[in-house]
Amino acid sequence: MHEMDLCESIRDVLEDHARRHDLRAIRRVRLEIGRLAGVEVEALRFGFDVVMRGSVAEGATLEIIDLPGRAWCFDCGVEVEIAGRLDDCPRCGGARLRPTGGDEMRVKDLEAA
Repeated sequence: MHEMDLCESIRDVLEDHARRHDLRAIRRVRLEIGRLAGVEVEALRFGFDVVMRGSVAEGATLEIIDLPGRAWCFDCGVEVEIAGRLDDCPRCGGARLRPTGGDEMRVKDLEAA
């Protein structure tokens, strides 16, 4: 389950941020996760609570901001929203799409004490 690895990376980012800014505790973390990122959100939620134990973010609330998948359609020449990488264009039905967004995951912001 790569979500545990993701949580460990998030913990490292939070710990580093806390050290650099002299934070005692992180109370809330907001993550942006694109629909094309391949992240199982419920597994990430579970892993977050487990991995954050004993860290500056122990007990922190995790908020997930769902970002849509986006792709450029070569057939109709517009950027469209897609739910999956293999989706056809919702506008024209074309199958020649190049993903342009929705594969990212990042810490958007956090609330600290």
